Amino acid sequence: MTLIIAEKPSLARNIVAGIEQMQKVKMSKRDGYYEGGGYLVSWAFGHLFSLCDIESYLPEDKRSTRWSMDVLPCFPNEFRYELRRDANKKVDPGVKKQFALLSTLINRDDVDHIANAGDADREGEIIVRLCVQNAIKPEKALQCRQSRLWLPDQTPQTVGKALSEMKDAGEYDNLANEGFARTYIDWLYGVNLTRYATLRTGTLLRVGRVIVPIVRAIYERDMAIAHFVPGKYYAIVSRAETDGEMVELTSKKKFDEKEFAQAQALCDKYNKIPAVVTAVKNKKDKLQPGKLYSLSKLQNVLGKKYKMSMAESLEIVQKLYEQGYLTYPRTNSEYLATAEKDKIKQILGGVQKLGYPVVFKDAKTIFDDSKIESHSALTPTYKIPDKTKLSEREMQVYSTVFRRFVAVFCGEDCVVSRSEITVTLGEEETFSLKGMTMVEPGWTKYDDFSQKDKVLPKLKKGDVVVTDFKPMEKETTPPRHYTIETLNNYLKNPFKEDKNASDEELADRVGEDDAQEYRAMLEGLELGTEATRTGIIDNARKSKYIDLKKDVYTILPDGIFLIESLEQMKISMDKYKTGDMGRALKKVFRGQMAVGESVALARAEIAAVFDGYRSEAGSGENTGSFGDVLGACPLCGKEVKRFRSFYGCTGYKEAGCKFSVNTYICRRSIGIGHLKQLLTAGQTEVIRGFVSPKSGKSFDAALKLEDGKAVFVFSSTPRRAYGAPPAMPPDTAPALPTGSNRPAPPVDENPFPPAFYDGE
Repeated sequence: MTLIIAEKPSLARNIVAGIEQMQKVKMSKRDGYYEGGGYLVSWAFGHLFSLCDIESYLPEDKRSTRWSMDVLPCFPNEFRYELRRDANKKVDPGVKKQFALLSTLINRDDVDHIANAGDADREGEIIVRLCVQNAIKPEKALQCRQSRLWLPDQTPQTVGKALSEMKDAGEYDNLANEGFARTYIDWLYGVNLTRYATLRTGTLLRVGRVIVPIVRAIYERDMAIAHFVPGKYYAIVSRAETDGEMVELTSKKKFDEKEFAQAQALCDKYNKIPAVVTAVKNKKDKLQPGKLYSLSKLQNVLGKKYKMSMAESLEIVQKLYEQGYLTYPRTNSEYLATAEKDKIKQILGGVQKLGYPVVFKDAKTIFDDSKIESHSALTPTYKIPDKTKLSEREMQVYSTVFRRFVAVFCGEDCVVSRSEITVTLGEEETFSLKGMTMVEPGWTKYDDFSQKDKVLPKLKKGDVVVTDFKPMEKETTPPRHYTIETLNNYLKNPFKEDKNASDEELADRVGEDDAQEYRAMLEGLELGTEATRTGIIDNARKSKYIDLKKDVYTILPDGIFLIESLEQMKISMDKYKTGDMGRALKKVFRGQMAVGESVALARAEIAAVFDGYRSEAGSGENTGSFGDVLGACPLCGKEVKRFRSFYGCTGYKEAGCKFSVNTYICRRSIGIGHLKQLLTAGQTEVIRGFVSPKSGKSFDAALKLEDGKAVFVFSSTPRRAYGAPPAMPPDTAPALPTGSNRPAPPVDENPFPPAFYDGE
């Protein structure tokens, strides 16, 4: 008897349909499983197991419901799992019941073969493995064969074929190792640094190796927009008619706002030189459709066209996959495997019956095994849905995938006429004018295509073009907020600037000997994966770190606090560190690194944070932890404590005392040592490394108490209260801070949350 364990009930039902079609039998439904035709089919509910929390690794006398710095960092010698618990820390009754059933089925005397039917990814691999590992008896493990049921889609035909092609479970050990390594690493980061940052600030901060770089990217972009100062420049442009045709020529040369005279001189020079048409090219060309969709490319299109969030689009595409209409969604490939050619021919046959002019194309631009890591591109399956049974949003997702599939295999070519006119201005500059007009629409009738015809002026070789070059004043524009599309593209290729840098630029950055190795190291590195990114971004939204309106992301106050607090605490959760961990996980997948080695990298990174905290504890630079008592208030004599983002007087409630100093001013931590100098001497030493948020320039200053407020002191003269209107020149004056000098609001003295872990 073969026991198949699916990741979810919906997948189990589809597997049953495949068995029934293949075996020509009707399987009987039992309580929590199906039976018939030599098969048992049961399921998990996604994750039945989760990693134990820190407390389970501690002696009884050190366990507490409150978080404590005393038990950090926690580095288990061996990670332990337990049945998943709910928000009240109790094992879910449904989880307990289903695992008990799986244990019974796994150890049944007539079961001699167990098939893992988790989703076809590293997460699905370990979900079912954990069930089997925790349930199977040692003697049973020696007798029972274990296999992997790998399903690129959930149609009965695919299930039937996959059942006859199951491979030994050991062939997927590297995939499982990557899954376990990712889980351990994310636990180490999430549990240790979330608790550490929360204890330091008194506010729950979700610190993970992927969520932080994502929030940081949006933070940095929004800060660049907020502090952008427009600059003027001059472009050199000619707009004049030649034989009744308007011709516009734009020079590649630009001049800044102080170089108007030079710009005008160049225009005068250009206007004296004959501009001659030296080449005219016209040719018909075939315009190729876009590639088949990966998950992120599909989400880009859905976000832009339908303002559909990544979480919503993934939920819908997952549902369509579970209903058998689409192939496996969490793919990063835009290509199909060569082994799928026969399957694609059958799908095309069904599409042809609907009246679409599709033909099979055996092209390298479509079928390429070298461009596939685990899963092929998203396509429709043999199973075509009834439109009336899909919601409007489901139809939008399905039709987007379907129309791209039709475009790629369309038997009608899209033919365009391309034109190019080259205008030469003596020895000075060459201008190229390009245009395109549609001749035959072909595949554009079925897939989105928005490019409009661009018709060039009717010029021929040898014509002299009339010119009237003038300096045209233009203004630099700020960067744009991240959209679903641009954030996705950034996360897919976060090191684009480094990879595109010249050898000289890269050598300056990392050293000549390391430049090429560094460039090669960055290849293929992403932040998160197709399977995890959507959930992590959604967690950032739910945590109120970022906002999404229509398809535009912006940073929220809590997101600013997260990033600036981590900077204060010198927790460098940047894209480079995350990229290093992603590279290590890929090495585990390829069998080039053991799970323990990858985990050791994360341990070393986390240990360095705590070592830094301890070494700084007596240096005066450390900002301390929430609730620390730092001295007596210079105004009323009450205790001064460390609150969420400032040091404040505890006499606020009863005496109305207004003494407070931000822990972070102009991108510079104000440490305990500085605060104690203010309390005892009324002024700090000169603090180096403030950064003006407006100009980005650094400056040095002391802080001095003035009416209970900290003011900057340059030389020996107080210049302004921090948070008051600037008294310095505009290019150096700090902008208003994230915090303020307002009195501290009432604060929960011990707001530490229950245990929390949220993965990447």
